[in-house]
Amino acid sequence: MSGRRWDRGRVAALAPDAASAKAAGGVARPARWGGTGCDDEAVWGECQGSGSSVYRACADLAGPAFRCSCPSRKIPCKHVLGLLLLWSDGAVAAGARPGWAAEWIEQRRDRAGKALERKAAGAAKARDPKTVERRERRVEDGLAELDQWLRDQVTHGLAQAEKAPYGLWDDAARRLVDAQAGALAGQVRALAAIPRQPGWPDRLLEEYALLRLLVQAYRRREELPDGLRDTVRSRVGFTVAQDDVLGHGERVRDRWCVTGARDTVQDQLTTRRIWLRGRESGRPALVLSFAAPGAALDSSLAVGTEVDAELAFYPGARPLRALVAERHGPAVPATPGGTSVAGFLDDHAAALASDPWLERWPATLDGVRLARGEGGGLHVVDEAGDALPLRTADPWRLLAVSGGGPVTLAGEWTPEGLRPLTAWQADEGAVLL
Repeated sequence: MSGRRWDRGRVAALAPDAASAKAAGGVARPARWGGTGCDDEAVWGECQGSGSSVYRACADLAGPAFRCSCPSRKIPCKHVLGLLLLWSDGAVAAGARPGWAAEWIEQRRDRAGKALERKAAGAAKARDPKTVERRERRVEDGLAELDQWLRDQVTHGLAQAEKAPYGLWDDAARRLVDAQAGALAGQVRALAAIPRQPGWPDRLLEEYALLRLLVQAYRRREELPDGLRDTVRSRVGFTVAQDDVLGHGERVRDRWCVTGARDTVQDQLTTRRIWLRGRESGRPALVLSFAAPGAALDSSLAVGTEVDAELAFYPGARPLRALVAERHGPAVPATPGGTSVAGFLDDHAAALASDPWLERWPATLDGVRLARGEGGGLHVVDEAGDALPLRTADPWRLLAVSGGGPVTLAGEWTPEGLRPLTAWQADEGAVLL
């Protein structure tokens, strides 16, 4: 094989959760495998399961993408991870692809080619002036209706929201979907969960105010600076084609550390958020990937690695989302540089001033320890004594990793607190939380 085998850290970073990573270790035993092989683009094998079960596992390294005949819904499953661990250790020899592996890879790449064709056709249709004009009118009508709905909620008082059915927000969201303002519809639908939380009246009123601000900003979009106008359009639901981002977006080359990843599921669509931080620039970046049920998400950026790459950023008042435009070398294990709590809060304040609708912002904190706050909640505290509250239902893994000592911690900052994603202790590798 001329291709470079991945190290065990990169394989472990592909695991969808800690349980899968642990289970893969038990599967990564040569005695359980038969018919294994690899070439420059793929790894395959058959794993002996419980009883007489035999599972066929395959990894397309170019994607990467994964397939296994086991019933698990996790991608990659423990069998694929175990196979990749064996391959990483050199226990899988080069060979010719069996028919079942070759067929899957060929079908997958054929589907990818057809998807690109459909995407190109859809982009051409979207750029038709009449189509664009019709959508603009529909969105304007939908936002006018939303504006009246928001006025009604405040006029009638918030007390009704505490016992209101989910349909109060879902009906408004459906009308926005009909108006082709999909991103805004998602924000409205999410409001239904707020009246079930402590201190909900203030939070709900704040969200209504932010929605009204967005409606007014869209109405006056021609008066806004270019970056803010792009942000407003994105928040409403207008998308930018990847080809346009790659061709015209701001480009930044750096050594990008992959600091964390999180998968969420909404309306049967899985979204993966991958957070990066530039080694030299200190700049954050967000790479998104999406997958329908049963489809594999992008696994080309493994948490705990660093890659020399050029990113192309989507337009906006505070550009954050990006595409990997070009790689200049293989990914290597690395620990990211971080900031103090005060430095992070300054950065977040500047981002919020540019985009008041921010829902989350990446944090990479250096040398923080775990501590109990005055109310008993768990916090992270830096050397200066500044603290941030943690938002986690399972702090034990983080406690075990830190052992009471300082760690580099990456996570997502939200109005509820810091959701930890990855931790590094001393010179050890990344630990997914």
